[in-house]
Amino acid sequence: MYKLILRPFLFLFDPEKIHYFTFSLIKFTAKIPGVRFLRRAKYKLKDPRLKRTVFGLTFENPVGMAAGFDKNALILDELSDFGFGFVEIGTVTPRPQEGNPKKRLFRLKEDQGLINRMGFNNQGVDAVAERLKSTNKSKIIVGGNIGKNTSTLNEESKPDFVENFEKLHPYVDYFVVNVSCPNVGDTAKLQDKDFLVDLLSTLIEKNKSFDIQRPILLKIAPDLNNVQLDEVIEIVQESEIDGIIASNTSVDRSNLKTSDEVLNSIGNGGLSGKPIRDKSTAVIKYIAEKSNKAFPIIGVGGIQTPKDALEKLEAGADLVQVYTGFIYEGPGMVKKINKEILKS
Repeated sequence: MYKLILRPFLFLFDPEKIHYFTFSLIKFTAKIPGVRFLRRAKYKLKDPRLKRTVFGLTFENPVGMAAGFDKNALILDELSDFGFGFVEIGTVTPRPQEGNPKKRLFRLKEDQGLINRMGFNNQGVDAVAERLKSTNKSKIIVGGNIGKNTSTLNEESKPDFVENFEKLHPYVDYFVVNVSCPNVGDTAKLQDKDFLVDLLSTLIEKNKSFDIQRPILLKIAPDLNNVQLDEVIEIVQESEIDGIIASNTSVDRSNLKTSDEVLNSIGNGGLSGKPIRDKSTAVIKYIAEKSNKAFPIIGVGGIQTPKDALEKLEAGADLVQVYTGFIYEGPGMVKKINKEILKS
């Protein structure tokens, strides 16, 4: 029904506007008596064999919603109803920001992908933390994806990450340090090895000041070469963080069905969805093999089908996340993936 009726209708409208319309619709219908019960009955697959314990946390199933979808933690409980094992909010910044000028989200229908240059638009860490105090009644595992404000100079960005970390710490279950997004200006400094080791080591020390320590992960780009991936492994080992997320969106436009004319009219931004599936999987496989699976990996990028998810897991991922695939395939995809995982 989703792909035959609902998706064609939704795809008639601007992607960003329909995103927020869908949020409003999900929240509104959730208030109707019985709707959440029916959603859970239709989309959730509860089976103890799906549980995974990764970096000290027990996930009901290994399929999560990636960062960027619910930036401000607006529909955590509702996303739980659709069968997700965890949800990653953000990217959150210390101060609210509008992000990049619109139009900034584009569908590549022929490629089953998206290009976005949102620019960390979010309500700011104080608003998100306040919302997390009263939401998540479903107790779904929540990841906090944190970044710097666009106006903060790269070399002065460490306090931004620390502020996010301190304010979200009581309300999230793990953290993701996002320094690989292609939509927030020059990230070269943020991805410098010495800078990253210093930043991550600072967060590790800050973590020790809390009674409960939260796992800390690093999100990396899919466009890194093997030398850079070797550096990622060294960064994880030297800073002693808990793992990585592979991968973020891509700036590569190779082998797309969408015409150059359309791509040029869209301009810059991060590519997600089916076009980056193989690239993301290759990054996971390289890091898992080169590190001898020394740390957990969350695999994300181009998961549209259960087969895609299994490929990520077989390549070395411990958990997977979806986003663009959820938009193209609909809410039934999480249950389909989990069913296939049970068969494998």
